[in-house]
Amino acid sequence: MKYKSCLLMSAVAIASFGAQAKEISVISFGGANKDAQAKAYYQPFTKESGVNVIAGEYNGEMAKLKAMVETKSVSWDVVEVESSEVTRGCDEGFFEKLDYKVVGKKSELISGAASKCGVGFFVYSTVFAYNSKKVTTAPTSWTDFWDVKKNPGKRGMRKTAKYTLEAALLADGVAAKDIYSVLATPAGVDRAFKKLDELKPNIQWWEAGAQAPQYLISGDVVMSAAYNGRITNARNEGNTDLEIVWNGGLYEMEYWVIPKGTPNKDEAMKFIASTLLPERQVAYSKLIPYGPTRKSANTLVSAELASVLPSSEQNIKKAAAIDPAFWLDHGEELERRFNAWAAK
Repeated sequence: MKYKSCLLMSAVAIASFGAQAKEISVISFGGANKDAQAKAYYQPFTKESGVNVIAGEYNGEMAKLKAMVETKSVSWDVVEVESSEVTRGCDEGFFEKLDYKVVGKKSELISGAASKCGVGFFVYSTVFAYNSKKVTTAPTSWTDFWDVKKNPGKRGMRKTAKYTLEAALLADGVAAKDIYSVLATPAGVDRAFKKLDELKPNIQWWEAGAQAPQYLISGDVVMSAAYNGRITNARNEGNTDLEIVWNGGLYEMEYWVIPKGTPNKDEAMKFIASTLLPERQVAYSKLIPYGPTRKSANTLVSAELASVLPSSEQNIKKAAAIDPAFWLDHGEELERRFNAWAAK
């Protein structure tokens, strides 16, 4: 009897240890975004489920994720990806299909958030910001961003064709509604690169989102394309000389995907579902001002918070929507041309 009792206690201990040891890895773009996700999403999920979240980060290197799937050595369970990667990765079989019975009702999400293999969990905007101490005339458009005579100094830009080509066309006078019809033509692409040629000697490239506010604060650049949340967070930390220009912002959603073949698929689905709870989306927006994708979450947002969210009415009407379908069709060729141009 004593022997059986010991066995039972050992079995309970092992089961308890196994439950405690359960974990998933969640990969995001790092920086303030990752910190906000940890407080709003990771910690509450671990508390309620007992599943520990191992937080990692990357700069969007899809080749690494694809290599994991192809070699059946998947160590990432949930990954934050940009909108143009969702359909491509799904079509190529690199992402699991989401179970919306677990994740949540599609009807409760804003338009475009629910797709076969990915679900949008926040709205963000690539805007441009400036250091008010470094300019003589406050800029109000991408045309002003390009004007180095009016405001001399370096301009920070993300080292990618996406966002950069759209900004170039806006600076050249193309209306927001016409960006992709122009960019879909050879002449339109040439026009964008010609405009970039004008600014190239004054560009300082960045790749990680945290670099844009760092360059502005240090004075390395006087203006920079940036994620809206990074600039607002920098202001909240005392860098009140940084100002956002919402006019000409380029907004889209970030999506959660689950790499094909993860052994933790069920836990990954439950984690994603937890990040779509309205109160958690609002908690995330308070930590870093990116907009909720759950419709009911928007009703919980204060007017003060709405003023710094890209999804709010006053800001989104000044912006252009990134077209993920365009980048799915043309992204590879445009990135090749951009990389060759940037290397010269």
